[in-house]
Amino acid sequence: MTAAPDWTALTGRSLACCLEIAAHTEEPGLITRTFLSPPMKAVHARLDTWAAALALPTHLDAAGNWHAVRRSQRPSARTLIIGSHLDSVPNAGPYDGILGVVAGLALLEALGSTPLPYHIRVVGFSEEEGVRFGVPFIGSRALIGTAGELLEGVDAGGVSVAQAITEYGLDVNELPAAQVRDDVLGYFELHIEQGPVLEAGHLALAPVSAIVGQSRLEVRFSGKANHAGTTPMRLRRDALTGASALILAAETLARHLPGLVATVGSLTALPGASNVIPAEVSLPLDIRHADDEVRLWAQGELLAEGERIAQQRGLTFRHESRLDKTATPMDAGLTGLLGRALNDEGHGTPPMLSGAGHDAGVLGHVWPAAMLFVRSPGGLSHHPDETMLPGDVEAALRVGLRFLHLLAEQEDNRG
Repeated sequence: MTAAPDWTALTGRSLACCLEIAAHTEEPGLITRTFLSPPMKAVHARLDTWAAALALPTHLDAAGNWHAVRRSQRPSARTLIIGSHLDSVPNAGPYDGILGVVAGLALLEALGSTPLPYHIRVVGFSEEEGVRFGVPFIGSRALIGTAGELLEGVDAGGVSVAQAITEYGLDVNELPAAQVRDDVLGYFELHIEQGPVLEAGHLALAPVSAIVGQSRLEVRFSGKANHAGTTPMRLRRDALTGASALILAAETLARHLPGLVATVGSLTALPGASNVIPAEVSLPLDIRHADDEVRLWAQGELLAEGERIAQQRGLTFRHESRLDKTATPMDAGLTGLLGRALNDEGHGTPPMLSGAGHDAGVLGHVWPAAMLFVRSPGGLSHHPDETMLPGDVEAALRVGLRFLHLLAEQEDNRG
């Protein structure tokens, strides 16, 4: 019989592993790790070390996803996938994504030699954030066979997704083999909340009911460059002021429509000199809502507003869709089991929406999916001060192990 886990030690090792991984970065002093960047090799090596201690085989697929597999004694058993992502936004914190992968290994350690009626595959996705190529979820899309559509995308240096895979030492021709063809029982993702809701409610954990839908668009205003000192205000065709008007329109709409969030995270103005009227401005527009009809209506309103602004200011307006991701409800059966596990461990709480996108939102369209949120102290994420409370992480691991046992009982009853 497997001994009870030493939860304090296992929690400490899990948090320490997250911090060790955080040290592998493209920018010294900051945490920045994009799709198949050189530091990812050290991340894979660190995960390999833990997996080897558990006698688990590991491999990288052609999209750069890291896999560790625990086989059931039943060869025909179904597979539970546990995962999250290993990439980060620029100047990130150490736990977003990483905690879910590390927790997967911690749960396998907690299981010890306990037999299960299903296989477990822990996956560290190569890309979720969309930083390098402007399109997210390359990793999880590889698992469901749709990443091939993204191979021609290029980064700021002109390197394509296909080239990045090759330069990392992987074979892009093997990408179809990255698709998981197991009989998948479901997908489970443990993730920091990335917001203040749990902390405001004095809660450590909560199951997720659904992941909101997202629209990501690249928007461009074009005008005419001219001298800043000699061009009267009435004769200007300033692309940057047009873009600013759309940004304020997006904020106004989102403030007045419950549940809607709209964000412009950056501006690129050309030619980019202080004494030249901007001729061209591009900006990413991010729109999210749990109801896809509301999200798409808001998207239409803002694009129509962009056209009106351009017409009023003598500009041209163009836009290109970078992501149109529908809202994803989590699986009722798996979420019900997760709710039972939370109750059993003294953390019962109603499910909550996720306003952030996750790999579960991609995989949940293909396989049953469940998510467990862990409190983000201060509500911080995508920030270097992102942190975790050890007690919350221990609680999450305890709930995760209970969930695995409940799932085993369900599979046994299924026969």
